[in-house]
Amino acid sequence: MDQSPDAAVSPSTDSRTPPAVRLDELRLADFRNYETLSLRFTRGFVVFVGDNGAGKTNLLEAISLLTPGRGLRRAPYQDVARKGGSGGFSVRANAVSHGVETIVSTKMMPDPTGAAARSVRIDETAAKSADELLDLLRILWLTPAMDGLFTGPAGDRRRFLDRMVLAVDPTHGRRAADYERAMRSRNRLLADNRLDDSWLSGIEAQMAELGIAMALARSELVGMLAGMIARTGAGSPFPSAGLELTSGYDGLDLARPSADVEDEARVRLRSARYGDRAAGRTLEGAHRAELSVTHLAKAMPAALSSTGEQKALLIGLVLAHARLVAAMSSLPPLLLLDEIAAHLDPGRRAALFDLIAELGVQAFMTGTDASLFAALGDRAQIMEVSGGTVRPADLARIEGASPETSP
Repeated sequence: MDQSPDAAVSPSTDSRTPPAVRLDELRLADFRNYETLSLRFTRGFVVFVGDNGAGKTNLLEAISLLTPGRGLRRAPYQDVARKGGSGGFSVRANAVSHGVETIVSTKMMPDPTGAAARSVRIDETAAKSADELLDLLRILWLTPAMDGLFTGPAGDRRRFLDRMVLAVDPTHGRRAADYERAMRSRNRLLADNRLDDSWLSGIEAQMAELGIAMALARSELVGMLAGMIARTGAGSPFPSAGLELTSGYDGLDLARPSADVEDEARVRLRSARYGDRAAGRTLEGAHRAELSVTHLAKAMPAALSSTGEQKALLIGLVLAHARLVAAMSSLPPLLLLDEIAAHLDPGRRAALFDLIAELGVQAFMTGTDASLFAALGDRAQIMEVSGGTVRPADLARIEGASPETSP
């Protein structure tokens, strides 16, 4: 990972100071419900308002594709292409990082075979992989689909954890992909009763190396994030989260030398071949890790907290992670916050906006009611989204609106 979080420099809280890392422009072609679109961003807060289904989240999804992975919806790329369009799509942005401008773009070309993949270009040069985007941008998001994170399946929390690791350790995504590929190969060999020892041993050695590296990276991230929460959580309107991680390797001491731990993991895989074949899956490894979250002040599992407390815990966790990313990478992240204000009372909304401003990051937010963002004042650029078009909001009407009171 890049550096100690203690090396962070406190960002400016002057709302007139542009974020050190930001998007100045976004252009879309055949993306979701947008045939063509060109937007300029002039503030640290960018708010998209409009009715449900107007295309607000589509804009956040487009930005989320400027990082490795399938974006905040995890949708197949064919589903992202506009229906009735060319069959492909394009997302292009002007990114500014500490005064240096870079054109980043990603696109999917039409492919009648259905096997299309997206390509990435940086300053018009083809990138070897989407991982190169992490040299320019770190993008974090919070969506309504994540509201059930603490009560849903463990796999959802692993994906959430791995995206947090990826934001500070760009090599983590490749390790995870290679581990999953190796595990599928081993499972297939076992299911087909092809017990070639040399073949399986090679795959198991790769799984042990990658899996332990993943477990160590996750453990390091959780430790640093817990430290960040301890330093910055006091007095926050959002409750502090307690974090506990199980590695997926029951009883394996990760504090030992990595080579010794990898050897033990490899031996365990070899010994488990017949049990795993009977189960139809690999029963131990990094893919079995679990992140447990508690409401620290109440000493209560997050899954047992109220819906409102879970949302507040998740917001606090994302904000702490954003602080950590800025400290570890020198790249203050972009925040994508979908329908973030809808279920917060006016005091917490205002506090959230102030905390984001203190982070010195660019935040893109959505909502159906412009009045929910009145506390931002002139810090925000507010745009109205309707039917595949985006235009500046009627500021006089919005400034005259009163934020609704939560029940």
